[in-house]
Amino acid sequence: MSSLFDDPEVEGAAAVDPGAPLAVRMRPRSLDEVVGQQHLLGPRSPLRRLVEADEPMSLVLYGPPGTGKTTLAHVISLATKRQFVQLSALDAGVKEVRAVIAGAKRELTYAGRRTVLFIDEVHRFSKTQQDSLLSAVEDRIVSLIAATTENPFFSVVSPLLSRSLVLALQPLSDDDVRTVLRRALTSDRGLDGAVTLAEEAEEHLLRVAGGDARKALTALESGAGAAVAAGSEALDLPTLETAVAQAAVRYDRQGDQHYDVASALIKSIRGSDVDAAMHYLARMVEAGEDPRFIARRLVISASEDIGMADPTALLTAVAAADAVAFIGMPEGHFPLAQAVAHLATAPKSNALAVAISESTADVRAGLAGPVPPGLRDAHYAGAKKLGHGSAYRYPHDAPDGIVPQQYPPDALVGRDYYRPTSRGAEGPIAARLVKLRAILRRGR
Repeated sequence: MSSLFDDPEVEGAAAVDPGAPLAVRMRPRSLDEVVGQQHLLGPRSPLRRLVEADEPMSLVLYGPPGTGKTTLAHVISLATKRQFVQLSALDAGVKEVRAVIAGAKRELTYAGRRTVLFIDEVHRFSKTQQDSLLSAVEDRIVSLIAATTENPFFSVVSPLLSRSLVLALQPLSDDDVRTVLRRALTSDRGLDGAVTLAEEAEEHLLRVAGGDARKALTALESGAGAAVAAGSEALDLPTLETAVAQAAVRYDRQGDQHYDVASALIKSIRGSDVDAAMHYLARMVEAGEDPRFIARRLVISASEDIGMADPTALLTAVAAADAVAFIGMPEGHFPLAQAVAHLATAPKSNALAVAISESTADVRAGLAGPVPPGLRDAHYAGAKKLGHGSAYRYPHDAPDGIVPQQYPPDALVGRDYYRPTSRGAEGPIAARLVKLRAILRRGR
């Protein structure tokens, strides 16, 4: 348990320990210093209105690591001049929560000052522990700020959610992280100009960070320490690589390498080279590529390059995309790897891609024509007078569930768009399709 206001001489800002980690020293002291999250911090945003009006409030901050959840909690406390108490769900229980609430009551009664209770990783609290907060939040004895990296609608009890404003934080952009790094290089709370940062080293820090400001600052501090120890005032790429023990990946998310590596991943999957595909996946992940971009490409590949040769490939790719969205990175690279392995080793067929391409080309060329009368909607008044649906034969009435009947417009009768291969699950489909078409077109 800790409080920013243990020192009565501290007014409006927390004292900074010069020996504290760089990420702690560079923690913003006001909303205007916060980088990113402008959807929450804009001039008319709910969060800014709540802070500037100093209204009683309880928040659930939800987002990936390093996006500023703890920072916002500290800034809110400083902006509202309230007592700030921090608990971690990793080592606090009901006893500690009740002690904080008792202290908050005393502070409110005798000093007239409200308390901000910040609970990090609140999803690790049990239902009983979360329930112990309800009355204090309801009675506004404490303003709860709960931080979680997991979806709060799954991990936080409903009564607590109903009493709180849920705010979703987004990963920081490269420009956001760059701003944080450059501020740390020059600030007297940071490195205070002790080192300069080479452009290549800065780009590597952005890749290493992957939208996590805390990770970027930690790596910068390590690299700067290595440079100073070597007697240098410039932090270059080799020194930084040595310090953070992660080799630079030659990959530009905004340039040709972005498209080249993504293309190589999909072409390796299409070519059934699982080892090459795994290599390109690793390059993209290590470079900090958006995992949603990778997942989208895998879902497309599952239908475009595999299709009905292995219908379960699409299920795996979609499941990987859902898993990445649910658990985030870095653990999200496991389901992505599973999807890559499944797709690369699956039998391949582009028959679906050819079918939709050819059918689309015919539609665009004007080959459409009216829907056969038997297939037209017959459920509205007057439809039967027009002959709609009168010739329709219900397939389920036939022993095999299929009857000779015209389904396409006249201009497209006999045109085969889907031509399955003999590979994988398409082999049996191809044999069945021959029989289906023979029955459907009987007598034409």
